[in-house]
Order: sequence, then structure tokens, then C-alpha cells
Amino acid sequence: MTDKDTTLTRLEEEGDLAADYLEGLLDICDLDGDIDIDVENDRAAVEVVSEEYGDRWLKRLVGEDGRVLDALQELTRLAVQTKTGERSRLMLDIAGHRAGVKARIAEEGREAVGEVERTGEAVRLRAMNPFERKVVHDVAKAANLRSESDGAEPNRRVVILAQALGDGGEGVSYEELEEVEELGADLGAGLGAGLGDDEASAVVVSADSVDADAAADEGSGDERSGDGGSGDGGFDDGRFDHGRSDDESEENR
Repeated sequence: MTDKDTTLTRLEEEGDLAADYLEGLLDICDLDGDIDIDVENDRAAVEVVSEEYGDRWLKRLVGEDGRVLDALQELTRLAVQTKTGERSRLMLDIAGHRAGVKARIAEEGREAVGEVERTGEAVRLRAMNPFERKVVHDVAKAANLRSESDGAEPNRRVVILAQALGDGGEGVSYEELEEVEELGADLGAGLGAGLGDDEASAVVVSADSVDADAAADEGSGDERSGDGGSGDGGFDDGRFDHGRSDDESEENR
């Protein structure tokens, strides 16, 4: 078996373990949903959808700005990690929330790429969370442009440089920079963003069960040929700035 086959098998296993955990959570919340498992960009990708009843009820598990979803993703990653012993980078989507966000952010990234190609100057986008930054980095990579993340949370943002990949450096550094950043917000803040009492209790129960599994395991031993769209208009709305170099320090806000 090749290394690629081994990796694929491991990611498929992560997806199966995540699905088991999420099925239990849905049962506790008394919610119906189907779970789709896939492998995308070297990550397990799991989505919860509801074809029979629509996604209206599932959206309670997304929360305001996806904060509940972020918290649930971190819990799911932890549940998988307790079974495999390895850190999981799986992506969780519920009711198509991340897919919608990804499409919007990708278009914003393509507009910025078009601006870089027209002006020959670096473009600094608005502050984004790690998931959104990863989408922009991928758009820049598809356009063969270098990109970096700059600033500290919550004002961390992507800078798309007027440099082709391989020019003046080793290319985009987001993989190692963003890899250590967790997409999930604080679990408590996530729970407060839209879950009712029953759902919040269910997630707490699930978190407790993950902690218990982790304790038991411990006791036993152990972000580029793009279309370069013109992006005419939309550059005066504060989403990104022109001509600021990548090493210009970001003012704290």
C-alpha cells in the first residue's frame, strides 16, 4: 500500500469516527440529519444535512456567524483524536453553511487577485477567521501569487503579494502558519450563539463523554491559475487596502 493509499484510509477512518460521534449528538438533540463523508484537500470532510425536513432545524447547530458549528467541529475533532491518537484536521459543515461562506470568500479573493494583477501592488484584505483565510490563500495559489497572513486575532488578515510563487521566497507560508490555529471559537461562546437549552445540554454531555474517553485513553497509556477577474467596483468598501507592503505592521484595534 502506497503512502497516498495509507493517508486516504486514515482520513476515511476519521470520517467514519466523526459520523458515529455526530449521530450520537443528533440523537441526544432529537434532530434528524443525514451525514455525508468525503475527503477534500487532504482532510476528512463531514457534512450534516436534512433532506426530508430541510435544514431549518439543523441551523440551530450552526449559530450566529457559525460559532456553534466551529465549537462542534472542535468537539468532533477531539472525539476522533481520542480514538486514533492523532490530531484531526477534519472539516465539519452543517446545512451547507461553510459551502456558502466559501463561495462568498472565494469571490472576494478573486477580486483582490484581480486588483494585484492590475496594479502590481500588494492587497491586504479585511480581517478573517482561519477558515476564510484558508479559502483566500487557495485562491491566491490558483492565480500563482504568494500570500501571507498578517496580524493577530481577531484582526488577522491575508495579504496577497505582487509576487509569483517561487519569487523572492519559498511560496505561501499559510499551511504552517494557519495549521496551528484552530477554527473553533471558545466552546462557551459558541454555545451561547444560538443553541437552546436542550441542544446546549446535549453538547455539554457530548463534551463530557469525550473528556471521559480521553481520560480513559490516557490512563491506558497514553491555506493558483485563477481567472484573475477584474473585480471592478467594490474596492472602496474597506475590505482591503492598496499598496501596503506585507511587512507593514497592522495597527491594533
